[in-house]
Amino acid sequence: MPDPAALVPTLLALALLVALTVGVLWGARTPSYVAPGLAIFRGAAQLAAISLVLGGIITDPLWVGAALLVMFTVAVATAARRLGWSWHRFAVLAGTMAAGIVVTLAVVFGTGAIEFTPRYVLAVGGIVIGNCMTIAVLAGRRFYEAVHEQWDQVEGWLALGATAGRATLTQARQSVHSALIPSTDQTKTTGLVTLPGAFVGAIFGGASPLEAGRFQVVVLASIMAAGSITAVALLRSLRAVKVRPDAP
Repeated sequence: MPDPAALVPTLLALALLVALTVGVLWGARTPSYVAPGLAIFRGAAQLAAISLVLGGIITDPLWVGAALLVMFTVAVATAARRLGWSWHRFAVLAGTMAAGIVVTLAVVFGTGAIEFTPRYVLAVGGIVIGNCMTIAVLAGRRFYEAVHEQWDQVEGWLALGATAGRATLTQARQSVHSALIPSTDQTKTTGLVTLPGAFVGAIFGGASPLEAGRFQVVVLASIMAAGSITAVALLRSLRAVKVRPDAP
């Protein structure tokens, strides 16, 4: 257990950063200006809890598998809420995200690029799941926004006899591209603009910079592959739109 006194600077920094975040957003009169601050506190509490739990399960394959299943379920449910909750949408997201995650992890561990041990499966799996969730939300929201904004084009295709999937094909392709921009930029600027968490964590854990870099580049490639599969599969499932959707 850490020394309680050592947590005081951390708690002080968190309080000040939350106050700064909420204060700036409140001053700009943005909607839900408290939400980012609450997210910080929630994330801190969840990390504290998971840190205590992981200490006892990180070497047990069954518990690691259970932890990844919980992460995946929460990620799918979060994405489904962002895109408009329904059990059908939850099932579609679960299937498409699972496809991206499973194929990617099979390549990573099947090739031996990263050692197939519970701790590495948990680390890489958690990173890939989280990024797939973000990419799925970005792809889905951008798709519905694009179809809503460009409904006259979609309706024109439908009037000419095109299938619903063909009528929204352009919007789907553009949405996949838009959803991958943050991950693409993060990958392109790694080492120049940012030092990613996996890289820094590996160094703090005692790995050499070369070994940490090897681990990080595999993680970044995994995010891009899993995100691409997820976004393409998701929009292939969602694009048969026959009625103008509400803007997200």
